Amino acid sequence: MLVVAGAPLAAHRRLPQGQAPQTTTPEAPRPTFRTSVDRVGVTAVVRRANGQPVMNLKQSDFELLDNGVPREILEFRSEPTPATLALLADTSGSMALEQKRDATRAAAEQVLAQLTPGEDQVGLYAFDTTLQEVQPLGPVAPGRILQGLDHLRPFGSTSLFDAIAETSRNLVGQGRTHRGVVALTDGGENSSRMTAAEVSRLVSEIDVPVYIIVVISPNFREGLTPTDDRESYTALAASSLGNLARWTGGEIFLASSPAQTNLAARQIVDELRHQYFIGFAPDTSRPGWHPIDLRTRQKSLLVRARSGYVSQSRPSSLTSQNSTH
Repeated sequence: MLVVAGAPLAAHRRLPQGQAPQTTTPEAPRPTFRTSVDRVGVTAVVRRANGQPVMNLKQSDFELLDNGVPREILEFRSEPTPATLALLADTSGSMALEQKRDATRAAAEQVLAQLTPGEDQVGLYAFDTTLQEVQPLGPVAPGRILQGLDHLRPFGSTSLFDAIAETSRNLVGQGRTHRGVVALTDGGENSSRMTAAEVSRLVSEIDVPVYIIVVISPNFREGLTPTDDRESYTALAASSLGNLARWTGGEIFLASSPAQTNLAARQIVDELRHQYFIGFAPDTSRPGWHPIDLRTRQKSLLVRARSGYVSQSRPSSLTSQNSTH
């Protein structure tokens, strides 16, 4: 089991490659988000094998499979736009070590430094067993965000999965497509009602990518080699937390040095600005979960997007506004 910043990552059933997230706890509350009856929207990031973003693709460069069946792309946008970002800070008891808090603040500073005042929007949320809105979504104001972060005090158990789900729902209805959640955490999880698989599916339905930065305190970093870092990241990426991030179209990062933290912050904001938007007609003949596979005709390019959508789901007071963008 990987140990990050002195806290073990929660053990959950790993999702096999190619398998859509499945509900594993029927009794857990799972709000249902309905897709539009005539259009499903998917945001995607495309990179080369070396990590370089690809930003000049056209509609004809993409192909989309809905449950293995090709779908016509009806809408396509690729123009860079401002980003809307929700910073989610772990303030549970496992973050009580001052150096963990310092690492979290440093990560937040790096992310904020990539945002553009007057264009981008950012909000600050914090969690232990419950979610707290510290700074509502609004124009970039690094001073207010960092001041809010400095006033938080670690306490209680860790409901990371629940917090990711609730924060993602807060982004629904913002009227902006280039939006995402950035969770700053030590990777611990011990009290969520929802599983990683449930959160992956719920957040994938509303098309909000989740980026997770796992912070490591300097004390824990001492004595580690680059090989140790690579092994730690490999284990982290294969964990339920890593699966959660990727199934939503996001990514997970191990921030064990200032350079790694800066690289993660740059990649996150760059991806949010340069997402492709693709719209297609949903399959209404088969209600329920539909896995989708978005790819480019250049097989060497890597595409990251949400893993699926729900067609004709049950009515709910929480209706996704993201499906039509």
